[in-house]
Amino acid sequence: MKIKGLFVAILLLAIALPQMAGAQTERKYIRQGNRQFNSAFADSTKVDSTRFAAAEASYRKALEQDPNSWDASFNLANAMASQGRMEEAARQYQALGAKTDVDKTKRAAAYHNLGNCLLQSENLQGAIDAYKNALRNNPNDLETKYNLAWAQDKMKQQQNENQQNQNQNKQDQQQNQDQKQNQDQQQDQQQDQQQNQDQQQKDKQDQQSQDNQQQQPQQAQQQPEQNDEQMSKEDAMRILEALENDEKDVQEKVQKQKAQPQRRRTQKDW
Repeated sequence: MKIKGLFVAILLLAIALPQMAGAQTERKYIRQGNRQFNSAFADSTKVDSTRFAAAEASYRKALEQDPNSWDASFNLANAMASQGRMEEAARQYQALGAKTDVDKTKRAAAYHNLGNCLLQSENLQGAIDAYKNALRNNPNDLETKYNLAWAQDKMKQQQNENQQNQNQNKQDQQQNQDQKQNQDQQQDQQQDQQQNQDQQQKDKQDQQSQDNQQQQPQQAQQQPEQNDEQMSKEDAMRILEALENDEKDVQEKVQKQKAQPQRRRTQKDW
């Protein structure tokens, strides 16, 4: 955005002679600063920042002669803005626009340049307010009207983009929430399945353990019966062996008796 031009001090013949000397010195530094400022644009291919610095120094010398010089202060703000020091220049323009003892055209120029500084600093709302203040002091300034319309359009675009970003963020958050909810549901299902499997496995193990406990007493009861049966067979074998041995002894005795000669019994008469 283009900065409004420089103001040149006007000679007032009604001023007393001692004050006129100071005013002439002030105007001399202002004119010197203006020449330095304008010469910075002599080369259309580049801007000579050193000329802006020199102009700033001249305007400060003018303010040393007259600290209340509105023109020197305005031109100083222009020099600072041209060097990219927008924050310093904006403060200077704000103070100049607030002065009520100067011509409205000057105040409008200060607010116009304030709007330009704020616009370059991406402060759209501040720039819009500044342009509106400029138009209150100079309603017919077409350049200010154009800058105001541009800033308002830029603000509208920014608001639309912000709204779109907010909608997109909400949509992304909803998608993330839905995705997380699905993941949680899947995890819950997996946990339920695992718990069911674990419960089934536990039930199976408990059933097997119960079956084993039921089988052990039966085996314990059967074991003595088997032992009794085994003992009975052993006893039977011993008895049979004893019987066989006795029978053998009897047969041996019988054989021995048969082998001995028979004594003939003598019958005795009584």
